[in-house]
Amino acid sequence: MLTPIIKPRRGRPAGADQAGPGQKGPDQQGPEQKGPEGTGAEPGADAEPAEPDGPDPEQVLSAYEWRFHHETLRELVDNPDDLREIRDRLTAKLDPATDNATRARLLSLRAVVSRVLGDLGKALADAKLAVVHAEATGELRRIAIAQARLAHVLQWRGDFAEADRLFEEANSTELPDRLRATMHQHAGKSAYDQGRYMEACNHFEKALELRKVEDPDLVAQTELALDAVFRKVAADGWGPYPRPRDEILQLRKPPTPAFDEQARRWGYTDSSGAPCIPPAYAEVQPFREGLAWVRRPQNHAWELVDESGQVLVPASFGLLGVNSFADGLAWVSQDGVAGWIAVDRFGKVAISTGFDDVRPFRRGVAAVRRQGRWGAVDKVGRVVVKFQYDGFATALTDGRYIDGFSDEGLAIVDQAGRKGVVDRGGTVVVPPAHPAIVIHPVAFLVSGSGGQWGALDRRGRPLIDPNLPSRTAVIDEIDRLLADTKPVL
Repeated sequence: MLTPIIKPRRGRPAGADQAGPGQKGPDQQGPEQKGPEGTGAEPGADAEPAEPDGPDPEQVLSAYEWRFHHETLRELVDNPDDLREIRDRLTAKLDPATDNATRARLLSLRAVVSRVLGDLGKALADAKLAVVHAEATGELRRIAIAQARLAHVLQWRGDFAEADRLFEEANSTELPDRLRATMHQHAGKSAYDQGRYMEACNHFEKALELRKVEDPDLVAQTELALDAVFRKVAADGWGPYPRPRDEILQLRKPPTPAFDEQARRWGYTDSSGAPCIPPAYAEVQPFREGLAWVRRPQNHAWELVDESGQVLVPASFGLLGVNSFADGLAWVSQDGVAGWIAVDRFGKVAISTGFDDVRPFRRGVAAVRRQGRWGAVDKVGRVVVKFQYDGFATALTDGRYIDGFSDEGLAIVDQAGRKGVVDRGGTVVVPPAHPAIVIHPVAFLVSGSGGQWGALDRRGRPLIDPNLPSRTAVIDEIDRLLADTKPVL
């Protein structure tokens, strides 16, 4: 058995990279880079309560590097009392904390320490409560980190199905690559514990792929893990074939639209291909959130059905325009052109204001257009972004374009051909002054007037001067600046 060792991490504390000319180090920047955990991933420098004298437990925890058992791949500890002291100090910081963000962070870190100490009951209670507080903040990265820490506890307890689901759900493409890489490492270890060695290898390879910059710690952990996998494979074989994402997320496939050639009508089939809703419709839409809009041949208006085919909103409502459900609401219109209102699954009007154009709700906010100008409303119709923009077209570094807000609650707005960024609360994070903007997980990529690219931090302050030839070059530079930040999961 390997000797368990915990020792201080080599080099400077996380987030303290040296910045190049014309650049500011991430430690000088806004909330994305200032987390006391050294994760570089939690959004917002939380107000900290007063704490007793002595080393800050979060800094101590983030400054340790861990040795892992060559077979179990779990952390090894030679002096549990050191970790118990860290846990006590985390408790001292937690007791006076009242805001959700701080409590989520401290509870989930205390869960990490309890897990490593083997106190899995305490770890589970803290990790579950941390997720509740994180979800109350509505912040994607804070929620994802809390979910990943809970998943790690569940893995150690042997609750693999729920652990794998949480790892998969937390690992959003809108997160920083270094955080996603660490999540893949842990998801791989969970698959390894289950004898799913092909799936484990896939996760380990993805972790290396995401960490484009040199990361000796990740490489060493991956090599250790792969050695353990190949030993197991030599003895037991590769195990089950890797599961698809929907299976890991425990998603049930909804009924699928199917055209019946004999009846010349649309119906739906179940996951096995067997008919589950008879072919009786001239038009159908896919199921979303367990609901689908359908239109019968004798009607011009749409009706809403559930997965059993039961009608929830009849054609008598006179809806000629309908959009799929998102966040529990659907935009509908009686003329199919304008006057869009939002209804729930039973047709009850949630937002009665008639908008000229609308976009689906995402995490409680939707972009809408009124009198030629775009803004945004929440799920009860309150205006959260003023009607002053020419459009919402949010570009992400993963290649997606979103009509409205990202899962993080950020949107790129257009005003007279210039791009800016607003959040779901209506705050202008970046004034509309740039030819182009792309949302990066820890920054905003911006183009200059000459077509070159730079970056702003998440508070809209200069991070990288706009003198690089492409977005890819900016992303590479951000990775270099954040090379020493390592999530603690």
